[in-house]
Amino acid sequence: MKIFLTGGSGYIGRATIGELVGRGHTVEALARSERAEAAVVAAGASAVRGGLTDLGVLNQAAARAEAVIHLAQATSGEEDLAAATAMQDGVGGGTYVHTGGSWVYGDTDGVQDESAPWNPPAIVAWRRAVEDAVLARAAGGGRPVVVQPGLLYGGDNRLIDIFVVQPGKESGAIPYIGDGGNHWALIHLDDLARLYAAALSAPAGSVYLGVGGVNPTAKEVAEACARAAGLDGKTVSLTLEQAREQMGPIADAFALDQQLTSAKAQRELGWTPAHTDPLNELAAA
Repeated sequence: MKIFLTGGSGYIGRATIGELVGRGHTVEALARSERAEAAVVAAGASAVRGGLTDLGVLNQAAARAEAVIHLAQATSGEEDLAAATAMQDGVGGGTYVHTGGSWVYGDTDGVQDESAPWNPPAIVAWRRAVEDAVLARAAGGGRPVVVQPGLLYGGDNRLIDIFVVQPGKESGAIPYIGDGGNHWALIHLDDLARLYAAALSAPAGSVYLGVGGVNPTAKEVAEACARAAGLDGKTVSLTLEQAREQMGPIADAFALDQQLTSAKAQRELGWTPAHTDPLNELAAA
């Protein structure tokens, strides 16, 4: 299958390109710079020069493809929807896989799936209108699919590293918010890449949580990261107000208490997370 992918130079994108190429697919990936072009080529894709605001480029690349996977992070809901529309117009009846996120469900009451009500923190509240518009294309013959990843670990651990590990290394103690009893819905990078590949065969209009099914507490994650950083036992509690000062709006997302399951993806796509011990993997990173 010929696939067009955005966000290919990012760590999720590079892993997904590798998974797709390993399955025999041909991948074209958006690249907005020479550095990004080198990254996607090294991962196994052909580069298409442009950015998310280059709607003509997106439309034409999608029209050449049998399926599209949209991984790139937009700067706003308006930008994301415009890009999604251009690519869905281009790919027509081919599969279009859109990236959402698990934070849109807010705090969960026990273990929840894709049927849980939305209660997003402000930082991701814009996703509702975009995902609704994307999924509405199923009624007109499109094949939209939404994947909602949890918090990533493995590889670069971008958010955990930027907002938790690196500040902790600088201060000498890995932070968590409040008593750290809130749960994080984690997923390993390699498992997420396999889920994106599996989603290419999903029924139109499907939504899948991309989580590993193991939901450790934020304090447990902080303790594991402390061991990996050589700060064994050195963690520190931040109030939510302190976390907002240090992290910005994403602090409200890190403070969520989320227990989520990917049973639907496992049941419908035959996908099963291979990484089921995130704390040990984080501690060994």
